[in-house]
Amino acid sequence: MHPSFKQSIHSAAAPAPVGTYSQAIAVPAEDARTVWLSGQIGLDPATGQMVASQFEPQARQVFANLAAVAQAAGGTLDDVVKINLYLTDLAEFPIANKVMAEFFAEPYPARSTLGVSALPRGALFEADAVLVLRR
Repeated sequence: MHPSFKQSIHSAAAPAPVGTYSQAIAVPAEDARTVWLSGQIGLDPATGQMVASQFEPQARQVFANLAAVAQAAGGTLDDVVKINLYLTDLAEFPIANKVMAEFFAEPYPARSTLGVSALPRGALFEADAVLVLRR
């Protein structure tokens, strides 16, 4: 995706982002295709098993899995305009933010982060995303 294709929106009248996200992202309606990526957890695609019981390796695998699905859709994580993060322990948020910074560049996508009581397969972290691709 060309950096000019998505525009970061910022309002000084709202709180500044506290991590790797934009307050909002705008994309043109013409000549674009929107792709919704389903939630990914830290499963190794080769084994179908969780990569580790620790949060950080699971987070890395989640973003790698999202990148693979984005690629299959014809894009990359640079095309993500919105991402949702789900953590079973919000104390792990700084690690999620750090790992996300390894996979994303500015302008960061819009983001929501939610604390959840449980995730499939005992996962500690899950993420889903929305891509906008140029036709």
